[in-house]
Amino acid sequence: MIQTNYNPDVLTCLANLSNDEVFTPPDLVNDILDLLPQDLWSNPNAKFLDPVSKSGVFLREMAKRLMNGLGTQIPDKQERINHIFSKQLYGIAITELTSLLSRRSVYCSKTANGKYSICETFNDEQGNIRYKRMQHTWHPSSGSGAKCTYCGASKEVYDREDALETYAYNFIHTDKPEKIFIMTSAEQKPYHNKKNKQTEMKFDVIVGNPPYQLSDGGFGKSAIPLYNKFVEQAIKLNPKYLIMIIPSRWFGGGRGLNDFREKMLNDQQIRKIVDFEDSSNIFPGVSIAGGICYFLWEKGSTGLCEIISNYNNQTISTIRKLNEFDKFIRNNRALSIIRKILKESKNLMNDQVSSYRPFGLRTFVKPQKHGDIKLYWQGGIGAYKREDITVGVEMIDEWKVISSRSGHEHAGNPDNTGKRRVLSKIDLLPPGTICTETYLVIGSYRNEFEAQNLIGYMKTNFFRFLLSQLMFSHSITKDTYSFVPILQMNETWTDEKLYAKYGLTSEEIAFIESMIRPMEISKNGSENE
Repeated sequence: MIQTNYNPDVLTCLANLSNDEVFTPPDLVNDILDLLPQDLWSNPNAKFLDPVSKSGVFLREMAKRLMNGLGTQIPDKQERINHIFSKQLYGIAITELTSLLSRRSVYCSKTANGKYSICETFNDEQGNIRYKRMQHTWHPSSGSGAKCTYCGASKEVYDREDALETYAYNFIHTDKPEKIFIMTSAEQKPYHNKKNKQTEMKFDVIVGNPPYQLSDGGFGKSAIPLYNKFVEQAIKLNPKYLIMIIPSRWFGGGRGLNDFREKMLNDQQIRKIVDFEDSSNIFPGVSIAGGICYFLWEKGSTGLCEIISNYNNQTISTIRKLNEFDKFIRNNRALSIIRKILKESKNLMNDQVSSYRPFGLRTFVKPQKHGDIKLYWQGGIGAYKREDITVGVEMIDEWKVISSRSGHEHAGNPDNTGKRRVLSKIDLLPPGTICTETYLVIGSYRNEFEAQNLIGYMKTNFFRFLLSQLMFSHSITKDTYSFVPILQMNETWTDEKLYAKYGLTSEEIAFIESMIRPMEISKNGSENE
């Protein structure tokens, strides 16, 4: 029993503690470090930074590699330890607690100059794993709704007393991250330069797993992404190599991520992306909507990028351009299908699908006491006044196909068979009926026949497969429909007709069928399983 259940590495256990600030398992860390050139581990002047240290696992595993790689150049073990920890490895903790944890796992002491520290050269408690409590910088013109100029945090939520964590992360709450570490030139080139002039730290390698998001105090579980800010800040430091573990949601852009997605897709210095559609494949027990990826960025490099897709226990690798499409296609086996669709279809459903609030009504809007039209909302159907509707007026008297803005699968992930249903609710609204922002209007028509044909089209595996290629969370927007072609709805569409229309091969058809669960249509247009 002891052999079966005992886990000797506490950092493996810590990998299961949080969703927003996920601790990284040692096995994953070593897979990531394997992406770096092996000669780095025998370079006594190479400098490594983890700007978001939580458990210290990156620094610890790098230390092991350097201990082996520098054995010939620095044969004395204690001298080698002192050199590696004081002149090569650097970390910035995200909280005071993680700073203590990181030092304990790296130096074997929560204080770098403590009695039990394995490094003998530090004169202060922090050593090279720094943490400084910081406050957010509130935008002066924002008033009561002030936001932090660095991370977008809400003053109402994060302007806190000293006893509470502010989540003002050191690495991104500064215009000059290079000033966090200042070194002497002797530290910079310890075997080649004996001068003692202070200068800014230059890092060869930056590696980390940053916090993913921060609650902004909005409705429900509203949160703003943070990981993109850590990536951009790291690139400003101009390292030779950068590797970060981040949510894959940036593939499709969205809130605060559109500019980041554009920069990443057009950056030829990204040499490799390793993507996991199911985050639990690398973070056991942790569900991250849309999955997780990590990437290797190499300064000054150019060319195609290697994409390694991990899906349903399968790993497929391709070499391709990141910016072939405006949005990133994560599954390599979907590429040939999407290329065929876009070659034949110039009109796509994202031009037809409504934006949020198709009739200008928020989710919490309820029916009125009296009205000449009907409101379809979460609680059922009730009366509403036509005169109070100023958005989507042209659709009121048409047949409307609506669908929920939330996908069927939890966190946008496939089920345990690797398949998705994708759409959670589809319904048909007759003339004189409207809906709240809980739904998107997928199409509106003057006759019921065409509306029913759209519902049939939406139920096909073909339609939902294309939709799923841009689902990186449980949310569905009009942009999620960007690969779905607009077809004439004066005829019915089946998977067989669609496969033939776009010339899909038997292998491509089998791939679609392996990813999408069938749906049936009831008489009123609602979906059944």
